[in-house]
Amino acid sequence: MTDLEFMDRAEAVLRAVEAGCDRINDEGRTDVDNQRVGGMITITFEDRSQIVVNLQKPLREIWLAAKAGGFHYRFDADLCRWTDSRFGGEFFADLSRLATLQAGVNLGFNS
Repeated sequence: MTDLEFMDRAEAVLRAVEAGCDRINDEGRTDVDNQRVGGMITITFEDRSQIVVNLQKPLREIWLAAKAGGFHYRFDADLCRWTDSRFGGEFFADLSRLATLQAGVNLGFNS
């Protein structure tokens, strides 16, 4: 994957995360605040806990930090998805699971 391909795919992920936060707020299930600065999004939940998603351009990875730990995702062209380099989880499934744990209500994110 070239740098340009990485940025196109990674930016699509960040836009999907922002759209997911907006949808969650519109549905009124809980209040989540999201703030984007460059290649990083900070999601803040009602209890003030946070999940941070940021791009690691030199490594061509997306990193996710939550209460449960840190996760590193690489794009798997064969599966056409962002896969955790240690545990094999898919980015949006993991984000949904971790956000649900921190918010205390079922939250879903998707591409």
